[in-house]
Amino acid sequence: MDTKIFLNLPVKDLNRAISFFNDLGFPTNPKFTNEQGACIVISENINVMILVEEFYLTFTKKQICDAAKASEVLISISLDSREKVDEMLEKAVKAGGTDYIPAKDYGWMYQRTFLDVDGHHWEVFFMDESQIPNQM
Repeated sequence: MDTKIFLNLPVKDLNRAISFFNDLGFPTNPKFTNEQGACIVISENINVMILVEEFYLTFTKKQICDAAKASEVLISISLDSREKVDEMLEKAVKAGGTDYIPAKDYGWMYQRTFLDVDGHHWEVFFMDESQIPNQM
């Protein structure tokens, strides 16, 4: 069995969060979805569990970070092209997210940043590893 990643994020409004991620093109896995949380499929081995805050708190003794005021995690996703990066950012904003930081172009890597509807920080990027400058 391949190792899979299940990133867990607290959300205030589950249906709004599901709609946001579905609008980005990420489907919901009904096998791991109910009224307390939903599994958003990013790729074959990467999933995001969006959990209503009350349910999220059953997994931790810590307070939930207010993502509007503090950063706890930066979630980065690689995409196949610069155009797909721009498309993802446009979809995020149209679905209710925020264009958070201006685009960064390093020549070998192009990056855009958005906040989802709960304020979680997402970076989408295209990287051409053959163009990474030699560090020696």
